Amino acid sequence: MSDERDSERSGQERPSTAADRRGRRSAASSDGASTSGKGRATPARGATATAEKGSIVARLVRFLREVVAELRKVIWPTRSQMVTYTIAVLVFVSFMVALVFALDTLFAEGVALLFGN
Repeated sequence: MSDERDSERSGQERPSTAADRRGRRSAASSDGASTSGKGRATPARGATATAEKGSIVARLVRFLREVVAELRKVIWPTRSQMVTYTIAVLVFVSFMVALVFALDTLFAEGVALLFGN
C-alpha cells in the first residue's frame, strides 16, 4: 500500500511488469497509457462460445487452415538427418531386443534349475 501512495505522490506510475521495472517498455505504453488488457471486465464464457460457433463447413475450413498454418511452422529434417535418426533407432531397438532375449533366456534357465524341470 505504501508503494502505491508513494507513486501517487511523486506523480510517477509504478511499473506493473518485470519488463517495465527494467525499463523495457513498449512504444505504445511508453507514453503513460495503460496496458490494453487491463481495466476491462473478463468476458463471460457463453459470449465467446456463441461467437465462435458457425456452420460445420466454416468450422471445418477454419480447422484445415489452422492445420496448414501449423505445418508451415514445422522444421522438417533433411534426408541425411532422417537416415541418421533411422539408423540410431534401429540400433537401439536391436540392442533392446537382444537384452530382453538374454534376460528371458537367463530367467527361463533359472526357473528350470529352481523347479528341476
